[in-house]
Amino acid sequence: MTIDQRIDAVIAREGGYADRPSDRGGPTRYGITQAVARAHGYAGAMAALPRATAAAIYRADYWTAPRFDLVAQRSAAIAGELFDTGVNCGVATAVILLQRALNAFQGAALKRDGRILAGGATLATLDAYLAARARQGGEAVLVALLNALQGERYVRLVEADATQRAFVFGWIRNRVMDRSPSA
Repeated sequence: MTIDQRIDAVIAREGGYADRPSDRGGPTRYGITQAVARAHGYAGAMAALPRATAAAIYRADYWTAPRFDLVAQRSAAIAGELFDTGVNCGVATAVILLQRALNAFQGAALKRDGRILAGGATLATLDAYLAARARQGGEAVLVALLNALQGERYVRLVEADATQRAFVFGWIRNRVMDRSPSA
């Protein structure tokens, strides 16, 4: 799946305009929060945010800036999972989940800093993992662990703030359950 296809899928999943009081992100359209839209120079009403603006923000902030494009050169499935997780949880959180998973699988001691390029250790560890586990379905297993960690994060959010209970079913259904290496 290309990044354009991934962006289209996220926009379709996120839907149109929403402004729910319990949503910490405030007013959103296509999943883009008002704060993010404003940071990109959009000054209009959130209900009128153009789809093309949302797509450009997703590409810039949730694909290119966190360097998921470099992960995609190694594994499109892992990069896609990081992109989707980054959209919903923040890109630093997505990278931290990857770093935790690689530490668990590789016995690595990656610093959980939420950055792909910090010293190059995350990409080097990912390369080593993929090389070591290529014949054993390593890519799919890593995606599964990333989803498990993401699900655990959602449970912790609800445990810390019961107002987030309104979202947890959808998060699990749309972000954790419906994922596969080919997605």
